[in-house]
Amino acid sequence: MKQIIWKGYWDFEKEEKWLNELASKGLALSDYSWCRYAFEETDPGKYEYRIELLGELPKHPESQSYIRFLEDNGVECVATYMRWAYLRMEKTSGGFELYTDKASQLKHYTKVFKFWKTLFTMEVIVMLFNLVAGLLIWRLAEGNHSLINVNTICAFILTPIVIIYYKLGVPIRRRLRALKQDVIIHE
Repeated sequence: MKQIIWKGYWDFEKEEKWLNELASKGLALSDYSWCRYAFEETDPGKYEYRIELLGELPKHPESQSYIRFLEDNGVECVATYMRWAYLRMEKTSGGFELYTDKASQLKHYTKVFKFWKTLFTMEVIVMLFNLVAGLLIWRLAEGNHSLINVNTICAFILTPIVIIYYKLGVPIRRRLRALKQDVIIHE
């Protein structure tokens, strides 16, 4: 029987933990699209899940080659969304880890941080563009305070979104900083 759960995650580690909790209860992820998880019933604890940010889009030859490499090593790519890959492997005594050392973890978190930073920068640019355009239109209207334009409204809507987005990036930055310190200590 198929079960659909609508849920949003920002932190991929929390999402992984949740997927593994459901897998331990007998629900195996079968598909994913924006905030929509499809599960099928399976033996409890059969699979272990990992989520990875690919270097390129899933259809890119590099990503396809990497996914084939994982599949050759017993890892199944259940779903992809944007550059995120939802991976699973049948549970073994050794566990399923994509990044077993601090250096590879640091590389992955750096990739995740750059992805977040790119999206954050685009949000800030759009917000600032709308703010400046709105102020220019207001100025050209010679201070007519009754004139409310679309750009000003967009800037006011985007400002709290930018602030929230910035705060959502805090755990990524903290984890990246901690990994950098660990790598320095272990060198």
